[in-house]
Amino acid sequence: MALDFNQQVIEEFRANRGKVGGWFADARLILLTTTGARSGRPHTNPLGYLPDGDRILVIGSAGGADKHPDWYHNLVADPVATVEDGVFTYQAKATVLTGEERDRLFARAVEADPGWGEYQAKTRRVIPVVALEQTVPGPPDVKSMGEGLRVVHDAFRRELATIRAEVASSGPRLGAQLRVNCLTFCQGMEFHHRVEDGGMFPALGGRYPEIAAVLDRLHEEHERISVLLTELREVVGGDGDGLLARVDGLIAELEEHLRYEEEQLIPLLDS
Repeated sequence: MALDFNQQVIEEFRANRGKVGGWFADARLILLTTTGARSGRPHTNPLGYLPDGDRILVIGSAGGADKHPDWYHNLVADPVATVEDGVFTYQAKATVLTGEERDRLFARAVEADPGWGEYQAKTRRVIPVVALEQTVPGPPDVKSMGEGLRVVHDAFRRELATIRAEVASSGPRLGAQLRVNCLTFCQGMEFHHRVEDGGMFPALGGRYPEIAAVLDRLHEEHERISVLLTELREVVGGDGDGLLARVDGLIAELEEHLRYEEEQLIPLLDS
């Protein structure tokens, strides 16, 4: 039954570029493919994850069972894995965290979702925390450049909506994991804009001189969004007061920017 359930989630994930319903609806989810420690064959599992800057964290809870999950044993035997995040498929190296680092990050996870603590209370084993860090990047899993732009934008939309929901339900105290989620989003968005400013926009401008005004507007919007991201980081770095208003303001401005960019550039990218 578990294998059938996992396969259904995997198929839905791949068909909808990382978006699934049911148990994992609105959750941060990846597909992790490991090499079987005994079989040597690839095994894919849908896993929830936590953002952590340039890496992501997965937790071997196994629902509080007394045995580590198979994917954990596979990573111990061979730390090279493949990660699908709904937009990109890339190779990653797994590091099993230990000591103070493991304890600190597990406590951060429990603060964000007490369910992790409930799983730990059900078993005497120490539930492992594993960091996955990209080693070999991959292009977007798309058929055209225009589709690639849209799916990347949609991933940012989903993550920002998730953060908005987390902020709205966080109460007066801003948790450590929520701070990391916000900062990781800011880091990813600024990287995306640097790639556009340094690569895609000059290439399109050279090929289509008539869109100079469009690109100028997009550059200006990047600068404005950069200011909003800086302000968001400042709030996150403080007591979190006013964070929801900052997130709502960013969502409104960013959505208009993404809509305009898609409207203007996707037809050119796909032509």
